[in-house]
Amino acid sequence: MAPPGVPIVLGSMAEAIAGRLEVRFGGSGGQGLQLSARILATVAMLDGRQVAQSQHYEPTSRGGLSRSDVVIDSDAIDYPLVVGLDALVVLDQVAVVPSLPLLRPSAAVIADSARVDDLPDGIALTSLPLIATARDLGNPRGANIVALGALAALLSLGGRDRFDEAIRQEMPRRLQDINLKTLAVGRDLAKSAAEVKSA
Repeated sequence: MAPPGVPIVLGSMAEAIAGRLEVRFGGSGGQGLQLSARILATVAMLDGRQVAQSQHYEPTSRGGLSRSDVVIDSDAIDYPLVVGLDALVVLDQVAVVPSLPLLRPSAAVIADSARVDDLPDGIALTSLPLIATARDLGNPRGANIVALGALAALLSLGGRDRFDEAIRQEMPRRLQDINLKTLAVGRDLAKSAAEVKSA
């Protein structure tokens, strides 16, 4: 439920989830993971949720382990770090092992199908061509946004308008149109994958 005094908007994050939600974006440096986390945090705040964000990265500008965590709650957040992941988005194999101990049994995992090929059995995995899709859209550094769109669709994390608004807040104007398109394609990619699974 939304906090007292905050109306629930149909298609909003407050309508989709109640209580605490813990999400990690993991990969290697330079993949835009911090930006994805900021956009998700902004969506949650626009929906009246409480948010805490933390990040970790190795001291290399590109290629080292990088992750950004978002904790979202309908109530005040008493502990701002993740303790049990409800969702993991992973763009590089290097980020898998550090996250496995934190995965809840019901966690949703979205992974790039080319860069992540070693995950244990029993995980609710959606493997998608995140990096290839971004490249095909002419947005080669947009795999993080494809992944964010996929996450939003798979977890029903609110309406498109909120995510579009968050992208406009977090990105320079010259990058907004291509990333709004990239986000929408990520949503469609995940919906198509879900339909195939359920068929």
